[in-house]
Amino acid sequence: MAKLYRIVGTVPALTRSFSCSALKLSGEVDRLQAAVIVSAVRTPIASFRGSLSLLPATKLGSVAIQAAVQRAQIKPEMVQEVYMGNVLQAGIGQAPARQAAIGAGLPISTICTTVNKVCASGMKTIMLAAQSLVLGAQECIVAGGMESMSNVPYYLAKGRAGFGYGHQSVEDGIIKDGLWDVYNQIHMGVCAEDTAHKYGITRLDQDEYAKRSYRLAAQASEDGTLAKEIVAVSIPQKKGKPDTVVKYDEEYLKADFERFGSLKPAFKKEEEGGTVTAANASSLNDGAAACVLMTPKAARAAGVRPLARIVGFADSEVAPIDFPTAPAGAMSKLLKQCGLKKEDISLWEINEAFAVVVLANIKLMELNPSLVNVHGGAVALGHPIGMSGARIVGHLVHSLEKGQLGLASICNGGGGASAVLIEKL
Repeated sequence: MAKLYRIVGTVPALTRSFSCSALKLSGEVDRLQAAVIVSAVRTPIASFRGSLSLLPATKLGSVAIQAAVQRAQIKPEMVQEVYMGNVLQAGIGQAPARQAAIGAGLPISTICTTVNKVCASGMKTIMLAAQSLVLGAQECIVAGGMESMSNVPYYLAKGRAGFGYGHQSVEDGIIKDGLWDVYNQIHMGVCAEDTAHKYGITRLDQDEYAKRSYRLAAQASEDGTLAKEIVAVSIPQKKGKPDTVVKYDEEYLKADFERFGSLKPAFKKEEEGGTVTAANASSLNDGAAACVLMTPKAARAAGVRPLARIVGFADSEVAPIDFPTAPAGAMSKLLKQCGLKKEDISLWEINEAFAVVVLANIKLMELNPSLVNVHGGAVALGHPIGMSGARIVGHLVHSLEKGQLGLASICNGGGGASAVLIEKL
């Protein structure tokens, strides 16, 4: 049975009861620390083989980590541990999180862990960091995610055993390890089509939602809303030439609304009822995000002002083919754990792996669409899969008003989803 714990800490607005699972560590733990977010940043999100394609995921991660530490106004040696999500790790080298942390100038003594929960990887790192802080195991942790889909190699599946006579083929690492449902042996886009059919979500519904995402992302970029969370990336050039500096997202600029209706479905033939297209699905992208989490005591000692606190978090699992609707389970579970109603939530972020994902979860949760992804989402901005979960949590940190609650959720391949609830301080 769930127990009620009161968060410990004297930072204003931090003493609020919430529900979480009972913990047993040589007896019942009656009082837990809080976890607060003191900075949240991300790189621009670049198109596939676009402006950031010369940098590996680990370098993008280093940029995000370094900026997160700088914006938190703490010394690098204060960071005790780093969790970084990264899905497509082939060819990157050992311990991607470790590479990113050392590249960001963190001490050699910093503990580093790479997390792979497919698209939920970046969010899961925040959850793991919060758990460690709440239990008092650490006081300052960096969590985030990174992906360079442009640099994922092709695989020679039979190369080690040796090729016999005849033609051989290569496998795309992006599809093999990032976008393929291994249980049903289908692309995740086919799962999205299945969800559209089950919940009566039409091609027009998805196209109109995608257009909304692009419009909102463009507006948020133009009015400076997104600039609050973005750190520029410098890309070294050949000797004698100045660095190329990437400051802005580039994917949303490619929208051509006149072509939306003429695109062919990508995963199911039109005559068979296909609805998911390149326009109403997220794209392949490069980018990284990171945030610094601390205990209130550590933040107070460092003179750091928390931006938000972690109220709670939850995971859920459904059948692999139903992964698009898994966020509804995670969000419902989280609200119940925290003793809240959906009406208590001011803003929702549901990752737009496909437009149908958000539409299905809005329908299942009976959410007000005007409160969901108010500055656009992955359909328009892009979806570097190891990064996105951290991005949407960080975006809530910058988008909420003081005292408001925001809930972010993201589905992942295999039928899972994660959700994080924060309060703006």
